Amino acid sequence: MAGKTISFTAPELLKMEIEASSEIGYYDNKSEFLRDATRTLLAARKDLRIAIACELYKKEKISLGRAVEIADVNYEEMKKILAERDIKIKSGSETVEEIKKRAKNIGA
Repeated sequence: MAGKTISFTAPELLKMEIEASSEIGYYDNKSEFLRDATRTLLAARKDLRIAIACELYKKEKISLGRAVEIADVNYEEMKKILAERDIKIKSGSETVEEIKKRAKNIGA
């Protein structure tokens, strides 16, 4: 999976720890370690996932369906969260695939 490169400033000790993670064989490279660390953080912080989903939805970078996936909540809960944050729900913000997936889940 190709991705975009990002950079950040880290304290020297953190930089050494990240580099050591690949040197000792736990990860193939620094990028793999940072991806895993980010995924672990997001898995542990539902509040952060919800905040990210709301921000991306507000900026129209993702659909309501994608926001539901990121926040790991159902559609009704996501709509309630958006309303509580005064974020207007856009009509027609679901893709065809998202509508089909939701319809399939209703019958399950």
